[in-house]
Amino acid sequence: MVMKQTPSQTVGPYFAYGLTAQQYHYPHSQYADGCLVTDQTQGERIRIVGRVLDGHGDVVDDAMIEIWQANAAGRFDHPNDAREARPLDPAFKGFGRFGTGTTPDNSFRFDTIKPGTIRDGVAPFISVIVFGRGIMNHAYTRLYFSDESTANAADPVLEKVPADRRNTLIATRNDTATGVEYRFDIRMQGDNETVFFDF
Repeated sequence: MVMKQTPSQTVGPYFAYGLTAQQYHYPHSQYADGCLVTDQTQGERIRIVGRVLDGHGDVVDDAMIEIWQANAAGRFDHPNDAREARPLDPAFKGFGRFGTGTTPDNSFRFDTIKPGTIRDGVAPFISVIVFGRGIMNHAYTRLYFSDESTANAADPVLEKVPADRRNTLIATRNDTATGVEYRFDIRMQGDNETVFFDF
């Protein structure tokens, strides 16, 4: 008997139950949500707001967004990041998840902190993963910050992205009455499609 690789399946909408329970109003808790901070978390508080758009520019109301980031000192809360010179923050895990169907405008929102740079020559960034209906494999991208233009210009990953497409990875800073907000829309296809990475 010859064993073959299991074929790929679309990742949605099956992910909703238990992963984004609030999105579909299931009476279950979910593992993570859009709030990554507590009163004890170190670093500059920020909010990331955006929408997922399909190839026609329509808002996707049942996507799931995950983010993973370093803390304010530039260290990840992961066993493989053992750099003791960059302290861990016990009040910050660096992981969040949000279903776009939980807000009136189907946006995603993360309350977090601005990450520190993980090493010299690398701009602060947040890893972003998109899950959604009809997507065969989840899509990986990165969020960089518009107020880090000098660091962005030297970042080795951004340097590999064609200059006319780098703007799709830059979140725009807005200072609001409630704090610092970064706008980051994710376009899955079409004009100004977000750059996705093959990790």
